[in-house]
Amino acid sequence: MTSKKSRLDRFLSRHLSVKRSDIRLVLAQKRVRVDGVIATDMQQPIDQFSRIELDGSLLQAQQPCYVLMHKPVGVVSATKDDIHKTVLDLLRLEHPEQSWDDVHIVGRLDLNSSGLLLLTNHGDWSRQMMSPDHKVSKVYDVTLGNPVDIERYSEAFKQGMHFAYEDIVTLPAELEQISEYVVRVCLVEGRYHQIKRMFGRFRNPVIKLHRISIGSIHLDRTLLPGQSRLLTDDEVNAITLK
Repeated sequence: MTSKKSRLDRFLSRHLSVKRSDIRLVLAQKRVRVDGVIATDMQQPIDQFSRIELDGSLLQAQQPCYVLMHKPVGVVSATKDDIHKTVLDLLRLEHPEQSWDDVHIVGRLDLNSSGLLLLTNHGDWSRQMMSPDHKVSKVYDVTLGNPVDIERYSEAFKQGMHFAYEDIVTLPAELEQISEYVVRVCLVEGRYHQIKRMFGRFRNPVIKLHRISIGSIHLDRTLLPGQSRLLTDDEVNAITLK
C-alpha cells in the first residue's frame, strides 16, 4: 500500500466543488497554505499528511500513525473477519477514542502466530519496511515438533530453498539454536507461510511461531498479548524513506 499522493489543484477542486481552472485565482489571492507556507503552484504535490488551510480554515490535517502491537494467538491479522477477532478489533477496544479506519497491517502474522505486529496509515513507510529490496530483517522464535539438527538446517536455510509453486528461491536466512526444540530464525522476506514451509522440508512441524523484531524495532516486553502502543520517533525513523 502506498501513501495517497495528489496535486494541490485536484485536492482543492474536490473539496471546494469548483473547476480546477478556477483554483488558479484562489492561489493567486494567496488564500491557501500548505504546511504553513502560502501555496501558488497548482501542481504542487501533496499527500494525505499535508496540512492544508484555506482562508485560515483547516481542510486537512491528518497525522501519520505508527502502532506496535503484541499480537496474541487466535487473532487474525486483518481489518475485518466474520469468524475471528481481528487486530483492528483489539485496537478499537483498547483505544476507543481514536479512529483506526485508515490503518493497515505491516507484515501479517497468521492466526496461530504471535508477537510483534506493526500497523500504520503511512503506506510508503510500510512498503519500505516490508520490501525485500531493503533487506529489513524479521526475527522469529520458532518451536518445533521434533529435535533440531542445527547444522543441516542452517546450511539449507543459508543456501535458500526453491518453492516450486511460485518458482522462486528464498533469500538466505539465518538460524540460531535456543534449545533442542526451539530456534531463532532471521530472514529478510516474508513469503506465504515461509517459515513453516522451510521447516516442512525436514518434516518438522512448527508448533509455535513468535516474532520478536522487525529491523531495529523489538517487541515491547511490557506489553501483554493484545496490548499496543505508539512507536517512538526513533523507532519510526529507523526506516529511511527514499
